[in-house]
Order: sequence, then C-alpha cells, then structure tokens
Amino acid sequence: MRELGYIEGQNIVIAYRYAHGMVDQSPTHVAELLDLNVDVLVVGGTAATQAAKARTSTVPIVFTLSADPVGMGLVASLAHPGGNATGLSNLVRELSGKQLELLQMAVPQVTRVAVLYNPVAPAAGRAVHETREAARALAVELHVLEVRQPHELASAFAALMAWRAEALLTISDPVFGTPRGALAQLAATHRLPAIYVRREFAEEGGLMAYGPSLRDIYRRAATYVDKLLKGATPADLPVEQPTKFELIINLKTAKALGITLPPSLLLLVDEVIQ
Repeated sequence: MRELGYIEGQNIVIAYRYAHGMVDQSPTHVAELLDLNVDVLVVGGTAATQAAKARTSTVPIVFTLSADPVGMGLVASLAHPGGNATGLSNLVRELSGKQLELLQMAVPQVTRVAVLYNPVAPAAGRAVHETREAARALAVELHVLEVRQPHELASAFAALMAWRAEALLTISDPVFGTPRGALAQLAATHRLPAIYVRREFAEEGGLMAYGPSLRDIYRRAATYVDKLLKGATPADLPVEQPTKFELIINLKTAKALGITLPPSLLLLVDEVIQ
C-alpha cells in the first residue's frame, strides 16, 4: 500500500484481526471490522470470505487465498465476479500433483505418503480428491488423516507412523500454522520428509515447500484495495490467479534426514535454506 501512495495513520487506517488458525472465529472478526465502518474488507481464505459474504452484500471484499472461488460460490465467474467480492485465487487444490512429483524427486524410494487435511475447510474435499488422483498416476499409496484442531496433530502423527508412512503432504489450512513451527517440528522428530504449500514451513524446518508466492499475492491484493478506494466496483474487477510460484528447500533438514537431493531438483529451486 505504501508503494501505491498510502501511509498508515496519514491517508489510510488499517484495522487488523487474526484468527491464529481458528477459522470459526472468522464471523466474529468480520462483524467487528464491519462495525468499524470499513471501506474495504480484505480477507484470507475461503472460510473467512464466506463469513464476509454472509455478513455484507455492500462493503467491497478482497479475498486473497481462495482455492476455488467459483466452485465455492464466492463469485459468478473469474472474469465477471458479480456481487461485492473479488480478489485472488491461490489454486492450492491443483498443486497436489506437482507436490507429490517434487516429493518423489527428493526421495525416489517413497511409495507411502500420509496426507493431513482439515475436513471442515470448505475446499478440503476437492483438494483431497485431486491428491488421490495424482497419487494414482504416480503409483503412490496414500493414508489421509483428519486434523480439525492443532491439538490433534500429535495423535495424527501417531497414526501415520503406525501406518509406516514414508513421507508427508499437507493440504493447506490455517490449523497447521498454529502454533507456528509445530507441524514441521513433528515431522522432523519422526524423521519424515514433508512438503507444504507455504514457505514458512520450510523456514521452520520442513524439508520442502511449493506453492504460490503469498508475498506476491498480498502485494497484488493491495492493487485491488487501491482501485476500490478510488471508486471501482468488485463486480467489474476480474479474479486473478497466481503468476508466481516458488519451490523452497531446507538443505539443513535434508542433511538431517540423510537425503541427497538430485541435481535435477536443485535446478528447480527458487530458494535454498542452509
């Protein structure tokens, strides 16, 4: 926003709410922000966008991390959103095949992969379906486990280790980011090579992360806010899809796991964490 000429406290006021992985708090946070008479509401994720859409049909909404805005009924179409919401899709659902492929490149012997997901998340079922389809194509056996709350992570890991999982893939969800670093630490403790969507997991000790650049997505979201504040309407602003993806590998974690990464994989890496 600063690059677009906005300085907080001078010509713009920004009010923040953060759910710390508890998506059921979204309706409360949306209501609090709308009570402040905001001009634009920026939300992250499908659940928060649904909460915002349920609460207001007039305040412009910019969503940033919706896996399937059309399928979830958030917009009429990507080109012509209609209504009061527009923003950026993160296409997380379509990434599972690439993630499994990258995981196999890193650890070619892997044939048994555990998948963690939150069934409460609006797009979770579709993401799991995509992951199963990708696994069949790659001859990978999956064990899918539900995690609805952060405290369920420990029991999920006990179950996947009993299944003799050889690697881990997570379907993106706020529940896995709370507390920060816990999921990556559990994978490290159980010596499981894992791939995530968000770079923060690799920064916290996870082996790999591949997905849309969140920094780029939020930077582009600022342009939506700018246009809306200058009089544009959400219905006329097409939903954009990710244009920048990043592969992050934690080399320290690879060494700790005894994994020698092939040159063909390292050529694809955007950033190596030593």
